Amino acid sequence: MALHTVSGRWQLGLLLAFLTATFWATLPVALKVVLRDLDPLTVTWFRFAFAALGMGLWLAWRGGPGRLRQLPGRQWALLLLAGLMLIGNYLFYLWGLDYTTAANAQLLIQLAPLLMALGGIVVFGERFSAAQWLGLALVAGGLWLFFDDQRGQSGHGPHYALGAACIMAAAVVWAIYALAQKQLLLRLGSQTILWCIYVLAAVVLVPWADLPALTRLSGTAWLALLYCAVNTLGAYGAFAEALAHWEASRVSVVLALTPLLTLATVEIVHTVAPDWAAPEQIGLLGGIGALLVVCGSVTTALFGRQRRLPTRG
Repeated sequence: MALHTVSGRWQLGLLLAFLTATFWATLPVALKVVLRDLDPLTVTWFRFAFAALGMGLWLAWRGGPGRLRQLPGRQWALLLLAGLMLIGNYLFYLWGLDYTTAANAQLLIQLAPLLMALGGIVVFGERFSAAQWLGLALVAGGLWLFFDDQRGQSGHGPHYALGAACIMAAAVVWAIYALAQKQLLLRLGSQTILWCIYVLAAVVLVPWADLPALTRLSGTAWLALLYCAVNTLGAYGAFAEALAHWEASRVSVVLALTPLLTLATVEIVHTVAPDWAAPEQIGLLGGIGALLVVCGSVTTALFGRQRRLPTRG
């Protein structure tokens, strides 16, 4: 089976990966606001339905979804797998977010890009130089220190273990989704892949969505929900294009910056609107861990060995 190869435009891939990280960093704060009034299933359905409509209009304007009718059965199965995994990622993440803070949730979900990096090496034959392996080790060690510090600082309740388990489950299914999507790029454009996934998710989740609850939302909750919906289009659109131009293993380490961007978001939002987000507490170990994450991400993404990449046909 032929494997997907990147375009070689790594500068564009880096920019898109960082944009994805920024979208994801701001998302948990908005989700915390929405979850005060809506259940996770309804929130997830709305995000996917909004994204399906938006992406569908975009594709219609561009001439249609492309070569779906010529897609082989095996690729349809891969597309179904990617869709189910992304649904699982959204739901597990929201269930976990109920029992953790925004920063803790984003810390734990960083298992996802690490798993994607390893998957890129195993499945696609991507290679790490010695500098990149060092960077990956720094990211992993920094995340562990940061998590240990946050666990001691935040005063979590008895359901913290359940929340952490849900976030880790979200990380596992996200990595599977990302690798499946990357292989699908051989046959379909990234926008077509995402539109199919959004439509599948909206159809699957609608029986469990509490639609009347949407009419009872406050203005603040609606604003947060709409941002979450727009975030879905922006984040996964940027992520899909990043994978088209840069290796999965390198995209993943840029996404490791997300917890630090989340901390900055929480501080800004708490200053502007204290009711929307509680401040995070970071100790010495957390600060060291954050520094290790930054250093590891920069080492892996920018100072790894560069090599000529084949262009896509």
